[in-house]
Amino acid sequence: MKQLSTKVTSNGHGQDSSYFLGWEEYEKNPYDEIKNPNGMIQMGLAENQLCFDLIESWLAKNPDAASLKRNGQSIFRELALFQDYHGMPEFKKAMAEFMEEIRGNRVTFDPKKIVLAAGSTSANETLMFCLAEPGDAFLLPTPYYPGFDRDLKWRTGAEIVPIHCSSSNGFQITESALQQAYQQAQKLDLKVKGVLVTNPSNPLGTALTRRELNLLVDFISSKNIHLISDEIYSGTMFGFEQFISVMDVLKDKKLENTEVSKRVHVVYSLSKDLGLPGFRVGAIYSNDEMIVSAATKMSSFGLVSSQTQYLLSALLSDKKFTSTYLEENQKRLKSRQKRLVSGLESAGITSLRSNAGLFCWVDMRHLLDTNTFEAELDLWKKIVYNVKLNISPGSSCHCTEPGWFRVCFANMSEDTLDLALKRLKNFVESTDCGRMISRSSHERLKSLRKKTVSNWVFRVSWTDRVPDER
Repeated sequence: MKQLSTKVTSNGHGQDSSYFLGWEEYEKNPYDEIKNPNGMIQMGLAENQLCFDLIESWLAKNPDAASLKRNGQSIFRELALFQDYHGMPEFKKAMAEFMEEIRGNRVTFDPKKIVLAAGSTSANETLMFCLAEPGDAFLLPTPYYPGFDRDLKWRTGAEIVPIHCSSSNGFQITESALQQAYQQAQKLDLKVKGVLVTNPSNPLGTALTRRELNLLVDFISSKNIHLISDEIYSGTMFGFEQFISVMDVLKDKKLENTEVSKRVHVVYSLSKDLGLPGFRVGAIYSNDEMIVSAATKMSSFGLVSSQTQYLLSALLSDKKFTSTYLEENQKRLKSRQKRLVSGLESAGITSLRSNAGLFCWVDMRHLLDTNTFEAELDLWKKIVYNVKLNISPGSSCHCTEPGWFRVCFANMSEDTLDLALKRLKNFVESTDCGRMISRSSHERLKSLRKKTVSNWVFRVSWTDRVPDER
């Protein structure tokens, strides 16, 4: 029998996570208002469908871009031929200016320091290849996006060590949590190469505070390691606060053009802010020339098509459109988030106060039979199979406290969201827990519960590898 690689035979991809299993169940029975009104509603997919009408309107007014024309003349042949992996200069310029606009034009991005990639998945993996050897570790604050177990570890051989964050302070990053994670890595004999954060956070729906960003920059400076800031949700801020990028902090600390700035890297994508995950447009921004050079060469394994670059360079270069879009997108996200939070509250369910993202971090600890991850998965199965809502359990995001769930709100119509909330409310009211737990007992239970950490939360990727046969 032909011998296969461990990439094929191991489960390091993470496809068996409840995060992905929920998707599989949805695909078996997807909700449709007309064709399948009793089907499963997808609330586990962080897609932004709220402003498609704005993009469609722009396309109708700018037919040359979508028709691959310039000044009315076809450029199909030009775009169909081989393109250099450095990317189109006009597109990289448009991307840089769009990133600046999202950050209030307080910081600048040099297009020559941008590396294009086929989405943020490819961008993050490329950075892992550039920064870490197999067996080296990156520290990630929990809870974190479940796909990172695949994106950062599966093909690179890098490891993830969690920075354990707590609901007691809204899951904010603390100095003690950073130090404990670093020490944990040392105990495991792992060389720490850096810290990776999502800002705004997936799954929390909150932006990092200036205090947290200062703390992170000081930490990586003192340890002489890297910081990757995944800022793919930077244009989804809908609170009163401004989005603060790690680039803002470097500028405020007068660390631009220093050795520290060479160890700070930004990942961006158009998948969330513009709602274009199918276009596969991601980017790496780095001040380190060697990383830009190496990542550019690696990008040949996941290029952005020339047709996509041409279309989006025209779209992003229209400053009137981008200004209107960003403002309207934030308004619609805020309205939709309020609708979800209000519906949850009517069912007796609260959530973490959020100011960004396409989801809420929902607290269902009072609905657990016991304060365990087993009880969390039992509740999740009831919601998936009985209520027919696919939501993501906190354990799939490596949360250390059972009972939290990520619930998405921007990938469906208002009517579908209302139906989902109605289903959830009916479920809560039909359970013994929903009928009997009063507000006071809910608070008492929360105060009595202790943190329970399942063993798999601490698992690093080598446990997924098949041992050598002797």
